Amino acid sequence: MTDLLSLLQEFYRDKLTALLRHQESARHVVQYDFNNTYQYILNREEAQLSWVATAISELGGVPLEAADSGRSVNGRGADAARQVIEEDARDAQAFADRWRPRVDAMANARHAQMLRVILGEVLEARRFFEQALAGRTDLLGKRADQLGPSHGEVLPSRWIE
Repeated sequence: MTDLLSLLQEFYRDKLTALLRHQESARHVVQYDFNNTYQYILNREEAQLSWVATAISELGGVPLEAADSGRSVNGRGADAARQVIEEDARDAQAFADRWRPRVDAMANARHAQMLRVILGEVLEARRFFEQALAGRTDLLGKRADQLGPSHGEVLPSRWIE
C-alpha cells in the first residue's frame, strides 16, 4: 500500500509540474487558437490532478506539492511561443515514456486505469502541440464558415483594471 501511495504522490508531483509549465507556456502563446488549446489542456490537467489527489487521500496520504515549473523562456513573441510549444511536445512524450512502464507494472487495476487515462490525455496534448507547431488552427474543432479564420491574440493577463 505504501508503494502505491508513493507512486501516486510522485505521479501527482510530476503532473503538477507539467500543469505549472503549461500555465507559464500559455502566457507566451498568445495566438488565439493555440492559447485556447492551452486553456483546454490546463482544464484537463486540473481534473486529472483532482483524480490523483482523491486517490492519494483515500490511501491516507497528502498530495506532494511542486515548488515551481522550472521553465525558463528566452525571447519574446513568436520565438518564445515556438520554444515553449516545442518543449511542451517533448515533455509530454517524455512524461508518457517515463510513466508508461511503471503504470503497466501496477497491481492495483483501478489506479492503473486512472493513470492510463491520464497518459492518453498527455499524448493527446502532445498531438495538439505538434499540430500547433505545424500551424494548424483547428486544434479544438473547425470554425464556422461565417466567422472566418482567427488571427487574433489573447491579452497577456486575465483582468484589466
